[in-house]
Amino acid sequence: MATQTVAVIGLGYIGLPTAAILATNGVKVIGVDVSDRHVDAVNRGEVPFVEPDLATHVAGAVSQGMLSAQKDTPKASTYIVAVPTPFKDGYEADLSYIDAATDAIIPQLEGGELLILESTSPPGATEHMAARVFEARPDLSLDGSEGRPVVQFAHCPERVLPGRVMIELVTNDRIIGGLTREAAERARDLYQIFCDAELHLTDATTAEMAKLTENSFRDVNIAFANELSIIADRLGIDVFELIELANKHPRVNILQPGPGVGGHCIAVDPWFIVSAVPEDARLIRTAREVNDHKPEVVLGKVADLAGRLEEPVIAALGLAFKPDIDDLRESPALSITKQLAQRHPDARILAIEPNVDELPQALAALENVTLADTVPGIAQADIVVLLVDHKEFKNLDRGVLADKSVIDTRGVWR
Repeated sequence: MATQTVAVIGLGYIGLPTAAILATNGVKVIGVDVSDRHVDAVNRGEVPFVEPDLATHVAGAVSQGMLSAQKDTPKASTYIVAVPTPFKDGYEADLSYIDAATDAIIPQLEGGELLILESTSPPGATEHMAARVFEARPDLSLDGSEGRPVVQFAHCPERVLPGRVMIELVTNDRIIGGLTREAAERARDLYQIFCDAELHLTDATTAEMAKLTENSFRDVNIAFANELSIIADRLGIDVFELIELANKHPRVNILQPGPGVGGHCIAVDPWFIVSAVPEDARLIRTAREVNDHKPEVVLGKVADLAGRLEEPVIAALGLAFKPDIDDLRESPALSITKQLAQRHPDARILAIEPNVDELPQALAALENVTLADTVPGIAQADIVVLLVDHKEFKNLDRGVLADKSVIDTRGVWR
């Protein structure tokens, strides 16, 4: 077993920042990813996506020899698994990425290792990982029974906001759940290397459920705002003014509505609770359905305007799932832009996303979609749909909107 070496499996939006913050705090880290692009970028000391301050950490760690990347899983003392956990048909969690990462780790185990699952997961996923290891390696154990070497397992879900990851890795409390108390304590000792906040120990299933609960709470509150926006439209009320006034009450704090909910967390995690206990997760299910329906409301507004024009030019402002990042995962803005192109084949769709350099794969095959710069794109458009409140859009000279039909889903241009 490699002493004091951490292997981070998955160099995406969570894995790479985690690897970088450990490496810049003196831990030898080997990053593992299936993507040649990610591996090559890291080994050059570069980052393959937008995240403030991450590039400085990666460049420094690589130059100091503390961080490297490869496609094969190495021997290590600790493995942090930070791979995607999408949902399948029926909204059940797809654990295939976790399984693949686990299978690659299994041949490297000698006993004494700690496996930490960071991927947001349904209840029981950490136990599932352990069971997969011990099924393949009966010579190992969780408790040292019959003198077999011990392998430990813990779950430590990420709790960071894209755009602030490098700050919140250090400042946010962490929940650490172990299959054993010793595993939780060992994981705590690792995260204490870089985390200045409190580290709360519990069991693995509670830690898994805690992350899902946090995101479901936010989803329910966003659904209230989104449903309120639909009702306000029917009543001819400015929902953003309505919320501003309602929030004057000292015990009311309504969130802002938008075109839907995106990202790998809030748009996905509540379904893991629903699929685990479908008969009882009624409010959580309804909130997901409200938020999943909101893009259709936006598309309906565009259709009303586009139907009055023969060959409309529609500018869709923003493709990411939140402001000032390039993360497109589960993005309602991306979905809306794709649907606009498919439902209005005679229209020209100008996709305006300041944080990407080329059309994403979801749009690349659509002949009527073009990537455009902000001001030139808006200048050409008949209809402007603000989907993401990037700073470039907030700071826009409103004069360019003078003769446009505008749908502002974020309340930026009120």
